[in-house]
Formats: sequence, structure tokens, C-alpha cells
Amino acid sequence: MSKHLKIDFVSDVSCPWCAIGLAGLQRALERTAGEVDVELHFQPFELNPNMPPEGQDIDEHLGEKYGASPEQSAKNREAIRERGASVGFDFRMEKRGRIYNTFDAHRLLHWADEEGEGKQLALKQALFKAYFTEGKNPGDIEVLIAAAQEAGLDPVRAREVLEAGTYTEEVREQEQFYLRNGIHAVPAVIINDRHLIQGGQPPEAFEQALRQIAAGIAG
Repeated sequence: MSKHLKIDFVSDVSCPWCAIGLAGLQRALERTAGEVDVELHFQPFELNPNMPPEGQDIDEHLGEKYGASPEQSAKNREAIRERGASVGFDFRMEKRGRIYNTFDAHRLLHWADEEGEGKQLALKQALFKAYFTEGKNPGDIEVLIAAAQEAGLDPVRAREVLEAGTYTEEVREQEQFYLRNGIHAVPAVIINDRHLIQGGQPPEAFEQALRQIAAGIAG
């Protein structure tokens, strides 16, 4: 009999290690199919909550935020591309020249979580692909609506949610909840509200953690 696990995946759609971590987690879930039954929710975290709508050049941003030179940034991007490829995620770094504001993407993800099983995951994957593979702006309303449609969501309702500012308060509250509880870097994968796995871990690390946690559940 499979063990039920609730997973809260705290992340940002502009975080490359979050895309790597999600791909790693999904591979681990494939390997543990039949052993664990997972309820997966994506929770909001903004790496750059004060980013203006037009965004910022990525090298300029990384230099200001981390003191990284363009050469260091290029080396880091290549390492990320290789890690992504190892778990089946396609980073096309040459298409991604800017960092954008992601708050509206989090509002849309909050809505998707209410639209049925698998919809939020499909939207999250569509948003990662739009930004990291296609180089699109995840703060642009038309990009967000297209991602929603790709995920099997109603594009008309998606536009209504985005234009009306729906779920603004709910997303802000969730962001503050995780910050108050010590989440200051993502991805942060929280299992059954107790177990924290930090960072873009490889599938083997997630697989081991899932099995260990499931083994500790009575029944």
C-alpha cells in the first residue's frame, strides 16, 4: 500500500535551480510510483520582488546582486545548462537575456491549484519552458495566458484573473508565511509540513528522502 505524502514546492519561475529541482523530483516520483502517493502544491517565492515590469539585463543584475563578473555568470550558466540536461530540462541560455518580475505568474499558479489535479504542475512546467527554453517574459500577460492554455487551463478565465489582480492578497500571505518560517532560498521542498529538502537536488537525493519519509509513516 502506497504512503500519502504532501509536498509543498516553494520556488520562483525565474529560478533555474527550481526547474532543475522539479525535474529531479519528478524523476524520483516516477521511481517511487506505487510506493508513495503524492499531493504536490507549488508555493510562491520571489527572488526579486522589487523588479520593475521591464526587467533588468541578466549580467547587470547578477553583478549587482552577487558581485558576479560576466565571465563568472557565463560559467555558472553553462553549469546550470549541463545539470538541466542531466534531468531532461532544456536551458537555452542564449535566449534568456533579462530577469523579470514574477508576481503575476504566482497569482496564476495560485488559481491553477484550484482548477483540478495536475493543472498547477502543468502550468509550472509551461512557465519554466517559456522563460528558460524560449526566453519569454513570465511577467507579460500574453505569455502567461499562452502558458495557461498550454497547461489545459481556460485562457479567458486566466486573463480575468490576471487583469483583475485576483489572488494578490493570498499570494502575499503565502510568501510571508514561508519567509517567516525561515525559507530564504529556493527551491525549498517541504514534505508533510516537517521535512525540508533544500536546493536543486538530483533525482537520487529526492528518491532516498521520499522512501525514508514514507518508511516512517505508520500503516
